Amino acid sequence: MIAVYFATLGCRLNEAEVADWRRKLLQRGHRLAADVSQADVAVLNTCAVTGEAARKSRKATRRLHRQNPRAKLVLTGCFAALEPTAAAELAGVDLVVANSEKDQLIDRLLAIAEPALPRAAMERTTSHLHAAVRTRAFVKVQDGCRHRCSFCIVTVARGAERSRPIDTVIEQVNALHDEGYNEVVLSGVHLGGYGADLTPKHDLSALCEALLRRTRVPRLRLSSLEPWELSPRLFELFGDRRLCPHLHLAAQSGSDRILRLMARRNTVDEYRRLVERAHQQISDLTVTSDLIVGFPSETEEDFAMSLDLVRHCEFADVHIFAYSPRPQTVAARLQPLVSEQDKRRRSQRLHQVAAEYRQRILRQQLGRQSAVLWETIDEHAWGYTDNYLRVCAHPVKLAINRITTTRLVDLDPRGNTLLGEPCHTDS
Repeated sequence: MIAVYFATLGCRLNEAEVADWRRKLLQRGHRLAADVSQADVAVLNTCAVTGEAARKSRKATRRLHRQNPRAKLVLTGCFAALEPTAAAELAGVDLVVANSEKDQLIDRLLAIAEPALPRAAMERTTSHLHAAVRTRAFVKVQDGCRHRCSFCIVTVARGAERSRPIDTVIEQVNALHDEGYNEVVLSGVHLGGYGADLTPKHDLSALCEALLRRTRVPRLRLSSLEPWELSPRLFELFGDRRLCPHLHLAAQSGSDRILRLMARRNTVDEYRRLVERAHQQISDLTVTSDLIVGFPSETEEDFAMSLDLVRHCEFADVHIFAYSPRPQTVAARLQPLVSEQDKRRRSQRLHQVAAEYRQRILRQQLGRQSAVLWETIDEHAWGYTDNYLRVCAHPVKLAINRITTTRLVDLDPRGNTLLGEPCHTDS
């Protein structure tokens, strides 16, 4: 039996992959290390969405090796895929696994561990699973992307689109529910394009409809979506409250000119109408988004349009990225560049406006009752509503991984978390 420590950087898809590797490792009779110092093998699922993410991947690799130089060190993920030679040359790295080979990662890491390791009993124990993972399970249903946004290196790193068959996803979700998970998050590089590569073709609404019909998991959540290829049928399915009323719709910019340079497939007006239609059709919906500041040639007028988009859509949260050029992308050749000083200033201003609207959304929730899935409990209990708003409460009579009807009574002093008073346990 060997002990393996898993670490991940970046997106939810990376988290979904790590969760799957953990389950597979346990099924093979090995165990999870709670800390890298206790591990025989350390695995880092890297990120390279920005230059800063690639730097953090290198730094995390060096830190893992420094903390346990005797452990075999395995790198995978987008940094390892884009810079395999540089990844392999980092101190302590024993194996680099390409994104296209991630399905074989467990076999390959076991092959570099001590030979002829005795096999432990094959019976799975949920105590090991729940000690190592969170109450929300991330499930990869799709990988790769057929689109080529000019700034995006992930499509280069992840390759062509590959969707998992509906029956395979259902089997995994049912297994996760049997293990005790009360929420499953569907993840993919181009989640909205799910099923286009399957024979016969399917779409995301078909997958969600099948999951709602053939599983009993209390919560089904969608991760990031591009604002195109979303069918009217998908919005109808939110009538089943098990499909969580939260959409993360990546906008990237509020300027049509910048969107064209980014090679995005929608206009600002189309995006706004999509958000409006979603709010009309989905009860209690919250919408979150991604925005990039400082894209090449972005003017003050372009940036002001992004601020207007935040005000118009009233996002519950915004992930804000300062543009950094990535080799092998079209945008890396675009001019003129925006100064680092202007990027910082625009980022700070956008964070300020986004925070104002987040507080507005949170205050609209006060006085309501909402179902909260509690994820951590220490001196306080912390969890999320089905529309993905963070809640804090006193932990009396609360338990991790339980859904509790909770009255939302106030905001914390910083104004970014709801304070709740639990009413009763639903599951």
